[in-house]
Amino acid sequence: MNPYILAVLLFGLGLGTTITFASSHWLLAWMGLEINTLAIIPLMAQHHHPRAVEATTKYFLTQATAAAVLLFASTTNAWLTGQWDIQQMTHPLPTTMITLALALKIGLAPMHSWLPEVLQGLDLTTGLVLSTWQKLAPFALFLQLQPNNPTLLIILGLSSTLIGGWGGLNQTQLRKVLAYSSIAHLGWMTLIIQFSPSLTLLTLLTYFIMTFSTFLVFKINKATNVNSLAISWAKAPIITSLTPLILLSLGGLPPLTGFMPKWLILQELTKQDLPLLATIAALTALLSLYFYLRLSYAMTLTMFPNNLTGTTPWRFHTPQLNLPLAISTSATILLLPLTPAIMALFTL
Repeated sequence: MNPYILAVLLFGLGLGTTITFASSHWLLAWMGLEINTLAIIPLMAQHHHPRAVEATTKYFLTQATAAAVLLFASTTNAWLTGQWDIQQMTHPLPTTMITLALALKIGLAPMHSWLPEVLQGLDLTTGLVLSTWQKLAPFALFLQLQPNNPTLLIILGLSSTLIGGWGGLNQTQLRKVLAYSSIAHLGWMTLIIQFSPSLTLLTLLTYFIMTFSTFLVFKINKATNVNSLAISWAKAPIITSLTPLILLSLGGLPPLTGFMPKWLILQELTKQDLPLLATIAALTALLSLYFYLRLSYAMTLTMFPNNLTGTTPWRFHTPQLNLPLAISTSATILLLPLTPAIMALFTL
């Protein structure tokens, strides 16, 4: 892609998200989301491959539907209450519609089915943008909404953690595994958003760091399925030995960074007199942990299948910078002891 066009599209991505961040009016927020969607579509379709075009079309249709529902709900709210302000949502009907529209935008279950399909059709770099940056603007709106329908948020959160764990169990494609991982993490954030918004923000940030590391590792190895992970030990042995730690951090095992948000969320749910909800959420985390363990096993404890379908690909020198991966990997593995300091920052 022409670097000038790429610069304009990336500027559009940043601008759309910033407009949504800065807006207190529903029309401006909607405009930011639309700019965001329109900026990423050429990035998704830049590889003229049928799968990429199909993924782009699916993404466009789901995002356009969500944006239309959001616009309709905000207009309905203005009609019923005379308010366009995001933080003045008092009527339950438009609030519920907007919650569902934002859930469709970020891929919460049961509106999740587009996310694995779309992510599977993209290259790893665009997939990383879709899994991280594209979640920021809808979450900014989620955090500003006054949650007057707590049951809906709990249902969305629980079904996402459950489907995010269940859906990833039988996958061999890494991008689909990461999509289901994304759904499960978003479910944890949605569970806690009405009780502790700062904790949701912390969970989102740690999820971004861990996902960034995972995508960069797969990109260095040019790995798109579980089998191709098994040859990475010969290509990048140090990264291969660290990758299981990154994956287990995504799964939420102590003493890694990923344990911090899960631990704090379970603690908060218990404080709110919801022990059953905390127990179910903890059990659904085991489902996710299983497929991360499967990936770790495939990467470090198995030999590459030496047959015609699994021939070793050419190993070219990767032009990828190692510094971002080094920083994000360190953060993914080592931040748990800093939990009190991080919590102090987020509760200021």
